[in-house]
Amino acid sequence: MIITLIAALSEDGFISRSHGVPWDLPDDRKHFRQYTAGRCLLLGRTTYQEMNGWFTDHKPLVLTRDATFRPQPGHRRVPTVPLALFYAQQQQAKELIVCGGAQTYAATIPLAHKLVITRVHDRLGSGIAFPAIDPQRWIEITRIEHPADAHHAHAMTFLTYHSLPQGRRRA
Repeated sequence: MIITLIAALSEDGFISRSHGVPWDLPDDRKHFRQYTAGRCLLLGRTTYQEMNGWFTDHKPLVLTRDATFRPQPGHRRVPTVPLALFYAQQQQAKELIVCGGAQTYAATIPLAHKLVITRVHDRLGSGIAFPAIDPQRWIEITRIEHPADAHHAHAMTFLTYHSLPQGRRRA
């Protein structure tokens, strides 16, 4: 099973100032929805709650240690990443898409095969950081530039990275 992290991040590596996505970028939302449609998702509890209403045909797994947390019907709470992988495999998922937040990204990036990144051409200066994309481990596969326009206050670049196999990592 492929593990993919999907995120929008600023040029200086932040996904948020404190909570929620700090940009209103309709084409990024469209990109996210198209990529995740019908797929198995892994989200931290806070991100899951912030995205309430987004899940139509998705299969969310909510990573939280809070045993009292109850996600919506048809969604599942998982206390650990290995258990999330187990449930995704039980659902015969070919890909598990990690949607945040920062702790969930940090826990899964060592296992990831692919990154689907929207690089927003804006600097937040501080906030909640996405894990560093190590050029020794990740190779850029695709790049699509999107200029700022009447609907997008910031230009953005849609990037896809693949993980280099351990024996082929750059020195």
